[in-house]
Amino acid sequence: MSLPPPADLDATLRRFLAEDLGSGDVTAHAFVPAGAPARATLTAKAPGALCGVDLALRIVRLLDPEARLAEAAPDGTRVVPGQAVGTLQGDARALLAAERTLLNLLQHLSGIATATARYVAAVAGTGAEILDTRKTVPGLRWFAKRAVAAGGGVNHRHGLWDQVLLKSNHLAWTRPWPAGRRPLEEAIATARRAAPAGMKLQLEVFDGDEAVRAAEAGADLVLLDNFTPEQVAAAVARVRSRFPRAQVGLEASGGLHLGNVRAYAEAGVDRLSIGALTHSAPALDLSLVFAGAGLDG
Repeated sequence: MSLPPPADLDATLRRFLAEDLGSGDVTAHAFVPAGAPARATLTAKAPGALCGVDLALRIVRLLDPEARLAEAAPDGTRVVPGQAVGTLQGDARALLAAERTLLNLLQHLSGIATATARYVAAVAGTGAEILDTRKTVPGLRWFAKRAVAAGGGVNHRHGLWDQVLLKSNHLAWTRPWPAGRRPLEEAIATARRAAPAGMKLQLEVFDGDEAVRAAEAGADLVLLDNFTPEQVAAAVARVRSRFPRAQVGLEASGGLHLGNVRAYAEAGVDRLSIGALTHSAPALDLSLVFAGAGLDG
């Protein structure tokens, strides 16, 4: 299920603009005549995957409704340094006022898309999907998850409302249990009764025994948290000997990075969830070059 854009997307973008614009762009008003036209080209300065060029026009149009965007590169486009990815035309003051806001947003989203694309490439051929998490900057989740999709990744649950994910902090609220045996079956049954019919239910487990118990108790997805690749392979073998992929999905998380993600994928999981996609991806360097003006922000 894709996350729909926020109903107040323009209001969100206006807040982004207001943070930078304040009471007005005093520099542009001092040097740029009112109503002067301008053309500026979005240009990649580093290799990567693109996301959000259409948002650049949407931001500018909040200041100049007649602004246009030509030759816009779609989400997921792989770019090289020097490559033009779209040309904006409109009121010069509007373009200058929107420049930093739109670049900051596009660079952030394209950085996420680029990081995701690298993880997707690292597990190519294994059948494992790369998933994001809820580790997004508050207010930017829709943008970040769109960027993950642009890089070839898959969106995990979008919030607390669309999937049950039972973790240790939830199980702490169940009745006391014998040492060494968490009440997984009771937790799954309780969650099933409370959740809407048909909602996916996932349980975080810490060893192979718990993985089998979770599958037996009816979990749709089992999250193998902080396993080694060897432990993942052993747990996958045990679960898959009794439950097909169509019945129970297996996901790994915790400690995954580009250096080890293929080993986890080859261990047999269906999904790999990686918080770093959205909380640690470096921005992709982009610029907005104004034709003939020598302006580059």
